Amino acid sequence: MANVFEAIDASIREFIEAQPMFFVGTAPSGSDGLVNISPKGYRDCFAVLDDHTVAYLDLFGSGAETIAHLRQNGRIVVMFCSFTRNSRILRLHGHGRVLRADDPEFASLAAHFNLQHPGLRSIILVDVERVSDSCGYAVPYMDLVEERPVLDKVHSTRTPDEWAQRVNGVNAKSLDGLPALEPDHPLPTSVQRG
Repeated sequence: MANVFEAIDASIREFIEAQPMFFVGTAPSGSDGLVNISPKGYRDCFAVLDDHTVAYLDLFGSGAETIAHLRQNGRIVVMFCSFTRNSRILRLHGHGRVLRADDPEFASLAAHFNLQHPGLRSIILVDVERVSDSCGYAVPYMDLVEERPVLDKVHSTRTPDEWAQRVNGVNAKSLDGLPALEPDHPLPTSVQRG
């Protein structure tokens, strides 16, 4: 049985902060198009800003589905689930926005994060409209070994030209052809600091 909460209270915030990963779900408008679910790691990439607002660091990946869907309709759900003995699934439904590194709001949110990830693409800001949880009884027990550092390592080796190719290549459009990153999207701050 799902519980619906008025807001992100202290116990929900504590649950979120204890999870080593989360999942992001988005979809294009209409009956066609591909639904996307992205797993996200690195504990320092997610922040609860207030009772109805969260944000996370969006790192470059193999595509830009979330960005394309948010640009089109803004709908998003963020899901956390416990893999420990205390089972729980938490969902934050709302509307999100993509904040580029050259957006003034990006700078104001920077204090909430470790901006040292070399593949930082944007910050996703979510206005949370529904907070709910459910049992998670079928989620397996798993032990965390450690965070996987591979994404940061790969990003730290990219040249400015390789970043520009990603912006204008696999990050330019969604799998359905929706626009994602603009050609003038800022390169990761690690490249800008160069």
